[in-house]
Amino acid sequence: MEQRKIVALGKSSLVVSLPKLWLKMNNLGRGDRVSLDILQDGSLVVHPIVDLREEGREMHLYVEADASEDSIIRRVIGSYLDGYTSIKLTSERVFTIGQQRAIRSIVSTLYMMIMESEASSILLQTLIDESKASVISGIERMHIITSSMCRDILNAIRNRDEELASSVVTLENDVDQLMFFLLRLIRCAAMNPTLATQLGLDALDCLDYQTLVHRIERIADLATDIANSVIALIGSKMDIPKDVTSVLIRAAITAFTSYERAVQSFLSGDVAVTNEIIDNQKEIAESFIAITPLPRFGDPDETQTFLHIIFIRESIKKISEYAADIAELTIDRAYKIKNRSFKHTSYKDSRGNDQQCDILPDA
Repeated sequence: MEQRKIVALGKSSLVVSLPKLWLKMNNLGRGDRVSLDILQDGSLVVHPIVDLREEGREMHLYVEADASEDSIIRRVIGSYLDGYTSIKLTSERVFTIGQQRAIRSIVSTLYMMIMESEASSILLQTLIDESKASVISGIERMHIITSSMCRDILNAIRNRDEELASSVVTLENDVDQLMFFLLRLIRCAAMNPTLATQLGLDALDCLDYQTLVHRIERIADLATDIANSVIALIGSKMDIPKDVTSVLIRAAITAFTSYERAVQSFLSGDVAVTNEIIDNQKEIAESFIAITPLPRFGDPDETQTFLHIIFIRESIKKISEYAADIAELTIDRAYKIKNRSFKHTSYKDSRGNDQQCDILPDA
């Protein structure tokens, strides 16, 4: 580790010089500005101030002639999440109709646009400026959509409303779009200290927000799965027994309310309701005992009804579990150290020797 001396500049200023190699690596010179961060351990971090909009990076993906549509989609998503602003896809021959359809499909899910398109090459460009984005705002928007999906599917079950259930399915793409955007933003912040500083994130924030985004997206997926089962039941004129419907509705209310409160608790940092949210899983499990085992019908239509009921039941239970995960994440964040210095204190060990340790000051 290189050491440098602090020298006096004028009567009251103290300065330390920056390494030439570091200046060259970051293309900095006289008159340029840097940002300084004081970490909780007392160390000082120097970041170059750069215009994030000018940091364009291009990924060139070569696509085999027989590449599957799913593999192309996964490669585009991976490049997008890792912060590339341009993604150029080049085919060995020409893109098949299926490959072109897959590329256009994933572009509509990501914040991207097709800038150039030829028979054997396609250029994609991102449409977002990370430096002006907000992780919290994105999470709140994602949560609002997911919450509306939960409310609507509950009403669809109550009223056997196929149209309302179908509207829930259409909202899944909006949640996915926000998920990919937020994961890209969080990953870029983890790789770029300057962006992280602008967004007000540290390493633990990146981990916590990434987990939260994944949980919200999975809850939206489960709400969509429930909606598809409801659509199938209504479309095939299959009836759910009234006593079973009432149990599913009660469990759904508990699970969806737990999710709503869990996200609010996470965003506010209030851990008062977290234990109640976690304990709600027991209430849901106990309510399901009333409809377990369900009758195993002999008629094929009745068997399909049984399978859809099981699917809805397990999806509701899983939503409750994800809500509990978010609540536990909130508890973990409550003990996160936020820009506080450790105090040194002395004590005597069992042999009477003087020792020192670090303690957190009172909040």
